[in-house]
Amino acid sequence: MSEHVEWSEPEGPAPTATAAVTPADAADAARLVSFGLQPKLQPARDQEYADLLRRYREDPPFARLADAVATGLGLIVLEVSPRAGMAVTAAEDSVFAVRMGDYARRTSADGGDRFLHGLAHLAVAAMAFPRPEDLADDGYIGRVTVNGVDAFVRQACRRLEERAAEQGENTDPATDTPGLEAAWRIWVRRSATGATKDARRLAGSTTGIVAKAVAFLTESGFLQRTGDDNGGTYRTTARYQLQVRDMAGSAAMAELLELGVVPVTDGTPTLLPAEESDDLELVADAGLPFHSS
Repeated sequence: MSEHVEWSEPEGPAPTATAAVTPADAADAARLVSFGLQPKLQPARDQEYADLLRRYREDPPFARLADAVATGLGLIVLEVSPRAGMAVTAAEDSVFAVRMGDYARRTSADGGDRFLHGLAHLAVAAMAFPRPEDLADDGYIGRVTVNGVDAFVRQACRRLEERAAEQGENTDPATDTPGLEAAWRIWVRRSATGATKDARRLAGSTTGIVAKAVAFLTESGFLQRTGDDNGGTYRTTARYQLQVRDMAGSAAMAELLELGVVPVTDGTPTLLPAEESDDLELVADAGLPFHSS
């Protein structure tokens, strides 16, 4: 009799055990997130930051740990790269969220001016990245000036005023109409620079409001000041592009873009008739670098 031999599939290698997370790993992950909360810190100028970024990219378990730390703090990781570092933004319920009320108190703005400050931030974002391809191009650098942003908003206000007149809207718009329809009535009545004898810019003037907006963005690592011409010149950072990309598309910003923004290199805008196209639509749910509540 022949002996029966049972055959079976060769056994695969035993799964390797996942290495336990050590307190040192947790500390390093938290350290990386802390670097991400310092928007002006550049990885190229901090070796520890650069090393932790490299570990994040090369060590998936460490990356997951760092992401978990960020999530636990109410932060959303936008990108982790040498160009942007660990770019994070605060979720609405995060302790790190900057709210419009806090911003207004920081800028000494009263309740009536908060709307103007919000419009200034929208205008800076629209001028910095006026086309979807600019927002999508990692190498694109937007440039804005304080006077250019104010001029742009005033041009937009005139366009909106003309549109309201054509439609017979001689009274304040209904509450369910786009926010910009109400904005021009407020912005155009405000002086651009104020009324001091030496023509200094007043804090409550429209250029003063824009200056506060760009100063806040600069302190937050979203803009870099490059000169004093035209009330102050600024260039965008990778973090600001990520922020606008993540938040772009609010009704007010979309309406602003649809008026036809055409930028030039010195940060001065021009308005052209809006194209009959969907090309100006951006990703859903945008807003400002702070939350409205």
